[in-house]
Amino acid sequence: MKLSNRIRGIVAGGSDGWGLYYRARKLQASGEQITMLSIGDHDIKTAPEILTAMDRSARSGNLGYSSVPGDRRLREAVAQRVSTRTKTPASADNVVITAGGQAAIFASMMTALDPGDACVMLDPFYTSFDITIRAASATPIIVPTRAEDGFQPDAGAIEAALTPLTRAVLINTPNNPSGAVYTRARLEAVADLCIRRDLWLISDELYDSQVHDGDHLSPRDLPGMAERTFVIGSMSKGYAMTGSRIGWAVAPEDAIAGIVDLAGATTYGLPGFIQDAAYFALTQCAESEAEVAARYKRRRDIAVAALGNGPGVKISPPEGGMYLMLDIRETSLDGNAFGARLLDQEKIGVMPGESFGQAAAGHIRIAMTVDDDALADAMKRIAALAERLT
Repeated sequence: MKLSNRIRGIVAGGSDGWGLYYRARKLQASGEQITMLSIGDHDIKTAPEILTAMDRSARSGNLGYSSVPGDRRLREAVAQRVSTRTKTPASADNVVITAGGQAAIFASMMTALDPGDACVMLDPFYTSFDITIRAASATPIIVPTRAEDGFQPDAGAIEAALTPLTRAVLINTPNNPSGAVYTRARLEAVADLCIRRDLWLISDELYDSQVHDGDHLSPRDLPGMAERTFVIGSMSKGYAMTGSRIGWAVAPEDAIAGIVDLAGATTYGLPGFIQDAAYFALTQCAESEAEVAARYKRRRDIAVAALGNGPGVKISPPEGGMYLMLDIRETSLDGNAFGARLLDQEKIGVMPGESFGQAAAGHIRIAMTVDDDALADAMKRIAALAERLT
């Protein structure tokens, strides 16, 4: 039987660009000692007190169907988080709880876009962005940013790429993979464009608590933007709850109602005991989020110092997030080839920049998800390989 065009079209060309990662995992499974710097899954575990709250909720019987939009207490806690971090208040009716940030992005796409519409996304991009747009039966319009410009968004380039079918712009700040924290001036220019051209803005802000330099600005907080912005958040990055799969979207009330309708046809609510754990974390464990953020800022500084200033590799220290982007273009290798050499010769697994779009070609992305000493050692060996290849 023939599969639907929608399903067959999600992954363009039949590849997701993660071949090097899968090879590293295969070597690791065979017994090879591989330093895995590939994906953003913490080497630390969810804080014990959060797990205790989850266990207590489950054992008390919170195991049945939950409210489809999400537990009201949790939605209020997310709204309070948004309201205290911005000047633009939110209520529980502006919040829907989703199966992680990824589900929130997909639900926002389904709510903002009709089949055949187009959505702008910036290159480099998180690897699921383009497939999520296509899964919503829409077309991604990829607009490059420049390494020499700090991978900041260019509203002029975005506007030049718009088509009559463009209905939304997707951004991500702090950015994965580049670590760029978008400046107020750049975000104001994007917001002005969205207002002038009547576009939705979908803002992935999963790393909003991990800002190492500067300040995070949510575009929802800019004049005229609350009514046209979806803000995506999650417990995964700030609270090391990746496997719990719990996130949210913050949006205008009618958009949230639409996402709730979609949830009624898909997830039909999330486990109540996990929602209780997320509520406990947001209301009782601010120090846990701060500790996670401090860990990645410390590792950023350790990694930059260990890499040094030798030939073949350059780094602009990331302003936020849990990743480093290394420019290895001086070696004359692209990210795939350099990453393959690194895996074969140094037993270090990384993600090639090409996995995140062509703007990151000639780069590799490092996830700072090993302990400090292992990270410093890996950075020194990466620098040594780059020097040998230059």
